[in-house]
Amino acid sequence: MTMRAFLWVAVALTVGSAVAAQDVALTASRADVSIELNGQQITISRTQDTDAVLSGEFAKTSRPCPAFCIQPVIPAAGVTPAGELEVIEFLQKNMANNTGLLIDARLPDWFNKGAIPGAVNVPFATLSAENPYQADILRALGAAPTDDGFDFSNALNLMIYGNGPWDAQGTRAVQALIAAGYPPALIQNYRGGLEDWLHLGLTTVLPKA
Repeated sequence: MTMRAFLWVAVALTVGSAVAAQDVALTASRADVSIELNGQQITISRTQDTDAVLSGEFAKTSRPCPAFCIQPVIPAAGVTPAGELEVIEFLQKNMANNTGLLIDARLPDWFNKGAIPGAVNVPFATLSAENPYQADILRALGAAPTDDGFDFSNALNLMIYGNGPWDAQGTRAVQALIAAGYPPALIQNYRGGLEDWLHLGLTTVLPKA
């Protein structure tokens, strides 16, 4: 699959079942959100096991810093911070009408272990100026080449995340895009990443499946 085809995956979302049907809802008025992705129905919800706890990598409280240092909520001026409800809203309002893309900026080994539904893997390293294919990625994101760089007038809105507050992969992706000229106003940063997503018991998918 080409990068362009991968980035323009079609997503349609509808509000899910009544809150009363579940003990653990997304909000007081919304139980879940249903997503039709590549002909497959995916539901974003929270685990109903109120005794569930995390284990393994995402249960750690401390990692060596550097390199696993606490990341800023706003990694660059003009970038909008986001939480879980904003991620879901982004899927509904932007990805559903092909004006936005949810980017998982982690390396493929992480992405293939589980990701937020609807996310596309664009590893942070591929966005750096050192990557000879950076221009191709920017074009796939809607940027138009010009004589002195790119025109971002029709570029996609982006929501970017990594592993969590201790992970620089999302931060580096945001900063690389801005260094390439991507408008900060078109970028939202979900610093909580997959760790916070999992802490709230939200649905993940296995991309290889």
